[in-house]
Amino acid sequence: MWRPPRRLALPLRRAAATGPGRRLVLSTPIFYANGPPHIGHLYSALLADALLRHRRLRAAGPARLCTGTDEHGLKIQQAAAAAGTSPAELCERVSGLFRQALTQAGVAYTDFTRTSEPRHQRAVRHFWSTLGDRGVLYKGSYEGWYCTPEESFLPESQLAEGTDSQGRPCKVSLETGHEVHWTKEENYMFRLSAFRGPLQNWLQDNPRAILPDRFYQCVLRWLDEDLPDLSVSRERNRLQWGIPVPSDPTQTIYVWVDALVNYLSIVGYPESHGTWWPAVHHVVGKDILKFHALYWPALLLAAGLEPPERILVHSHWTVRGQKMSKSLGNVVDPGVCVGQYGVDGFRYFLLRQGVPERDCDYYDEKVVKLVNSELADALGGLLNRSTAPSINPSNTYPRFSEFCFPKVLDSREARVTGRACAEDYKLVSAVASLPAQVDSYFEAFQIYKALECIAQCVRQTNGFFQRHRPWKFDRRDAAEQLWLDTILHVTLECLRVYGTLLQPVVPHAADKLLSRLAVGPGERGLSGLTFLARYDGKPCPFEGRQLGPDTGILFHRLGKLETMKKRKQEAQVPDKQL
Repeated sequence: MWRPPRRLALPLRRAAATGPGRRLVLSTPIFYANGPPHIGHLYSALLADALLRHRRLRAAGPARLCTGTDEHGLKIQQAAAAAGTSPAELCERVSGLFRQALTQAGVAYTDFTRTSEPRHQRAVRHFWSTLGDRGVLYKGSYEGWYCTPEESFLPESQLAEGTDSQGRPCKVSLETGHEVHWTKEENYMFRLSAFRGPLQNWLQDNPRAILPDRFYQCVLRWLDEDLPDLSVSRERNRLQWGIPVPSDPTQTIYVWVDALVNYLSIVGYPESHGTWWPAVHHVVGKDILKFHALYWPALLLAAGLEPPERILVHSHWTVRGQKMSKSLGNVVDPGVCVGQYGVDGFRYFLLRQGVPERDCDYYDEKVVKLVNSELADALGGLLNRSTAPSINPSNTYPRFSEFCFPKVLDSREARVTGRACAEDYKLVSAVASLPAQVDSYFEAFQIYKALECIAQCVRQTNGFFQRHRPWKFDRRDAAEQLWLDTILHVTLECLRVYGTLLQPVVPHAADKLLSRLAVGPGERGLSGLTFLARYDGKPCPFEGRQLGPDTGILFHRLGKLETMKKRKQEAQVPDKQL
């Protein structure tokens, strides 16, 4: 019997993902092309997009963002038949919808793959042949409960009693509620059971291979359970819409094996993938964790390749506490939401409210409240007030006075010589530490925490501005003018930091903000980001600089919900038109 080595000889301990000049691929799942995109798909893409943009701002090295559509399998074959079209025509239309949705939401993908493309199919055939040559495939009879919507066999432990569409008792998937059918076939099998030890070694050697930690622990528990061999093909007479098994036209390669290989085909497998692989971070939903954290690493090890560097896992979006479902009519169209809330507004909502560790709930009122409060009022209002002609008639980045705001070691020393109070020093301390905090949260796949910290600092800055009431100062008094200029300088410095840090999440609004502050394209990176240099006795390159032209309202408040709902209903397209 074939057995893998007890201990991997592969160099699984790798350089940190933050090393200077390192290449990195960020990937979303390739989205199944049996229906139009929903906000869950967009959330995966926005997480990867924000990570890519943050990395580029840090000048951490070449990076790519790969996405695409998964276009083979029984679900697509059946969906095409139900729609009276061919699988190829269905995939062409739906793949276009995904491209449109990602582009509309500002996802800066560099690569879009389709599993129907010749380059991908060639990579899949080569990968399959490699597995065969290495002795990890065998042909055997397989029977079990098959779930077509999930394209997988499910063990008894993952089943529950349910009812079908006619109300008759049937077996269903415990997690999704989808009906399963008993299936018996002669398929090719992958020796997954032989890879328990190598997979455990990989995870023990790389405790940050799967984030958040709760999903890492989940995979470790799976490895302590039964790990049967995996069926990796389907009989061709049942599934014609897929890649035939090389040298066996009676079998079709299992859709998940086909789909997973996209992560290799997109980086040039089998010839040039070594330039990028294994410096790859997969962003995936928790429902496909087993495929990415058990099956995929095992297949890679079996083919003589290293597992991906990191698997970043997120949870699901519900709608008013219910799972999104066509039957419930509550599937949220991301294109409608972007049109309703704006690109930056909807990006901000999903990344601010989405918590990878747990499911998050969507409803329109929540989006309106958050966007109006944190973007339109807090951030946009602060920019408008601090650059208004009545407050800053010279339209410049005012000078900072060390006399008004002297550096102190203890905020309790405030007001001894200067005019700043203890709360002002707390603000300066919070904003000074903000870039490092945001960086650590992005690295830990906790973008929502990074945005929470930024929002808190924005609130503190508004408090600072309101506390000192610069609009009441008498500019004829030189001392008052000095303190007014210092208040504005501190406020604009805070806004510059926020605009810089928010670029990965709200790129358009951040660009407007930074342009208003006359921050040039070469001054927007994170690697050289400084804050309030004059407080530390250093020169500030922005001091005395003429501000940029008025870019208008940074973020318009969202209108009445009733009007927005009407627009949303008018914009929705029935599924049958897709």
